[in-house]
Amino acid sequence: MAFTNEEKRSYLQEQNQQARLGGGEARIKRQHDQGKYTALERIEKLLDPNSFIEFDKFVKHNCTSFGMEKTQYLGDGVITGIGKINGKQVALFSQDFTCWGGALGMAYAKKICKIMDFAIENKIPVIGINDSGGARIQEGVESLAGYAEIFHRNVQASGVIPQISLIMGPCAGGAVYSPAMTDFIFMVDKTSYMFVTGPEVVKTVTHEEVTKDELGGASTHNEKSGVAHFLCSDEDDCLERARELLSFLPSGNFTKITQEKNNDSINRENSKLKDFVPVNSKKPYDMKEIIMEIVDNNHFLESQKDFAKNIICGFARVGGYKVGIVANQPAILAGCLDIDSSTKAARFVRFCDAFNIPLLTLVDVPGFLPGTTQEYGGIIRHGAKLLYAFSEATVPMITLITRKAYGGAYDVMASKHIDADINLAYPTGEIAVMGADGAVNIIFRNELKGLEGDAFDKKKAELVENYEKEFANPYKAAALGYVDEVIYPEQTRTKIAQYLDFLKNKDVQRPNRKHGNIPL
Repeated sequence: MAFTNEEKRSYLQEQNQQARLGGGEARIKRQHDQGKYTALERIEKLLDPNSFIEFDKFVKHNCTSFGMEKTQYLGDGVITGIGKINGKQVALFSQDFTCWGGALGMAYAKKICKIMDFAIENKIPVIGINDSGGARIQEGVESLAGYAEIFHRNVQASGVIPQISLIMGPCAGGAVYSPAMTDFIFMVDKTSYMFVTGPEVVKTVTHEEVTKDELGGASTHNEKSGVAHFLCSDEDDCLERARELLSFLPSGNFTKITQEKNNDSINRENSKLKDFVPVNSKKPYDMKEIIMEIVDNNHFLESQKDFAKNIICGFARVGGYKVGIVANQPAILAGCLDIDSSTKAARFVRFCDAFNIPLLTLVDVPGFLPGTTQEYGGIIRHGAKLLYAFSEATVPMITLITRKAYGGAYDVMASKHIDADINLAYPTGEIAVMGADGAVNIIFRNELKGLEGDAFDKKKAELVENYEKEFANPYKAAALGYVDEVIYPEQTRTKIAQYLDFLKNKDVQRPNRKHGNIPL
């Protein structure tokens, strides 16, 4: 007997309802009790209302080992599809912990690969919501193969479309390498964690006692390892901040620089900045206050704000143009570049360059951090990453020297010599090989030799003053064309907005090559 149309429609409704339940009501309740949303709830809260179109809702695994054929969930433990965030098209997948703890099998992996392929082919960002205990052991090598196919697509998508990972539960073992290859990672405090080997393995191998949160929690990866970019207080905060990040990102690497409507006048004077930078080069100040004065509507989204705090990276708009900002932070380590800050900034610069986001660099750097820890850790190699990233970039680059720009660090921080388009300086700018005190000790060591007490102090003070008059200013560099303009601080926003407008059609062709060999 043939089914009626009504019966077929009724069956479809039942299947849709079953798919929506994932691992069942009991497991959904357990998820909620842990302060976590379900996979589908996360999608619905992240996307614009009624914009989600699901793919492969009725996919099931084919595994018959270890009694797996007795348990099957529609969708196989991951929800995939497309939708919109603030009107922007995105592709996404959301792992469902209520189904086998979110464990990945081959059918599950193929769903993720399919949505990633769709994102790459249609040039739209892809977002992965991770909440999984790892590989589905019952499927053996097929699970490992599934992970590898996802990793391969992460690499193919890199620099083509933005990739964002939201860690909203466990992410352990080989699974961590997919988020690690994406552009930005969000983690939720107390409920998400990432590690290659868990606390039990660590205890067995190294005899260290450590909790999951200490080993790979959100704070650990935002403050110590630098693996994550955003630390979120709860899942609502995570989803809202992901929406905020998307507002600064293009859909893909094909997007041209455009100006958005802006109600914050570019002629707004930064009167606060008139005397903001201390004349005393040893006195710290907060570079973030300069950033907030410059950007549209005081809106600045900082990336990795709790890691390598001596450098600031983040997104903003100036005169309606989206920009990536890299800035030394004189309030931390005097703004010195070190291993972590160099790596942090280099990756950020390369992301902006890949997606045609102009770079604004604010410089107050006394040099690279000295010491055996830095040298043994490879500061030469890591510092070279930032130099490489700026030199490789072809996007519009504007650099502003607010105070110190010393030694090799001056060169590295988007100087004119590595192809920055516009280099500006405040009257407080100091461009030199090193600070006056150190320079005098080297240059005039013979004149100071033998002097003691007041005679030494007086002579040295005189030499330091003369050196500062000669070199501790931006005018020597300006005379050589290395600084395009010395500006009044209160005109900062206006000047940068004007230059951005002129640079929007910049087009630079680099020599043809497969790829460079960045000093990793």
